[in-house]
Amino acid sequence: MTKTQKAEIIEVLSTEFKDAQSVIFCDYKGLSVPELESLRIAARAKEAKVQVVKNTLATIALKNAQLSGVELKDTNILVWGADSVATSKVVSDFAKKNDKFIIKSAYVDREVSDAARVEAFAKLPGREELLGMLAATWMAPLTNLGFGLNALKEKKEQEAA
Repeated sequence: MTKTQKAEIIEVLSTEFKDAQSVIFCDYKGLSVPELESLRIAARAKEAKVQVVKNTLATIALKNAQLSGVELKDTNILVWGADSVATSKVVSDFAKKNDKFIIKSAYVDREVSDAARVEAFAKLPGREELLGMLAATWMAPLTNLGFGLNALKEKKEQEAA
């Protein structure tokens, strides 16, 4: 890999990491190419990105994105995205299916985190689920009003008959 290629990778990753709310570092040693491809497909569905990057290039890109505090060692695959919950769910679900895939550390909401915090974020409801809960909460008074008016109407009809 030439210096210009390395510089391009660092520049692209620096930009990506600045925009990302979470960057998760995982060990992928022993996984097959089809297994890694299934991770990429799952991540793409949640608008997250997955890439194997040399530790030195990743460290420089993280530093450029003002993210520090994590030391990269051994083999690492990086998963990042704009939605911390969705990105955590992708990684957590994949780790449950593949025992060779291990969550090492992460930046969740741009703070240094461990695997336990990533798992905790994965258990939170996603954006769509939260919007559904909010809509149901807003609709509950109207629904109850409708049921009440219908019951009143039926009661008046029974009294008239």
